[in-house]
Amino acid sequence: MYTQALDIHGKEPVPAAAGEAEAPAARFQARIDEDAKIEPKDWMPEAYRQTLIRQISQHAHSEIVGMLPEGNWITRAPSLKRKAVLIAKVQDEGGHGMYLYSAAETLGISRAEMLEQLLSGTAKYSSIFNYPTLTWADIGAIGWLVDGAAIMNQIPICRCSYGPYARAMVRICKEESFHQRQGFEIMLTLTQGTHAQRAMAQDALNRWWWPSLMMFGPSDADSRHTAQSMRQKFIDITVPQAHFLGLTIPDNELHWDESTQHYRAGPIDWSEFHAVLKGNGPCNRERLEARRRAHEAGRWVREAAAAHAARQRGGAAPASQAGEPT
Repeated sequence: MYTQALDIHGKEPVPAAAGEAEAPAARFQARIDEDAKIEPKDWMPEAYRQTLIRQISQHAHSEIVGMLPEGNWITRAPSLKRKAVLIAKVQDEGGHGMYLYSAAETLGISRAEMLEQLLSGTAKYSSIFNYPTLTWADIGAIGWLVDGAAIMNQIPICRCSYGPYARAMVRICKEESFHQRQGFEIMLTLTQGTHAQRAMAQDALNRWWWPSLMMFGPSDADSRHTAQSMRQKFIDITVPQAHFLGLTIPDNELHWDESTQHYRAGPIDWSEFHAVLKGNGPCNRERLEARRRAHEAGRWVREAAAAHAARQRGGAAPASQAGEPT
């Protein structure tokens, strides 16, 4: 449903007169002001299109790369039930990536081009996935903290102006909400277990707390949903949950401010955040290399699919397209 308008992208006639050029821009802005949805066949400014391509494709990359830290524990899950649940969650994340790649394709970019940008390192993905999952408790911490922070960031996107992106995000946020509860349940089980299990849960919280706060990015006072306001909401919700679990937030400066009715956290070390963004995180190179290996290993599948599609059309598969997804 998201690719029906691809054949017209880039073919819209360019108005000759200045007045004609202003008319579609004015109609576009009027729809934005009315909180109406922009659909793939609607006229849109090129800057708007390119911003959406960058944001949606990078979001899709994050879902796909985000499968790796948790996929690392599928074969080592502590029980058959945990293994089945984790497999389902990783499959969900892969599905999220597919929804988002499809939404981006409605803007005139091919999936092959987006994947090439990821594999070449020219496209970004969420820096949180460049941290290692050292123990089973990390799987709980990712669900509880990382997915919890992601929900805070992503719920506003359900109301964004671009229809395909907004609709995809409604389903994604519902599934991420379940993932968050799933992660909290893992942490709860560990904290009710042995001393070693409780220590494992605390260690995971110690390592994932600050990277989770960094997911909101540096403060941006110009945004309707500012980074700091969403981060504050996340802190206010999560600290009582940590107390319920019997865990300690790794922030010596964290305290309750009676005057504002908010928890006040200590300063974030943004040098770590920027180092990971620049490719110097614990697992940056490992993550990209894993995606490159997977892409190469799946080449024969893409070639077979392209050949089958060509036969269905009654022709031969073009050599230039044999390696591209269909």
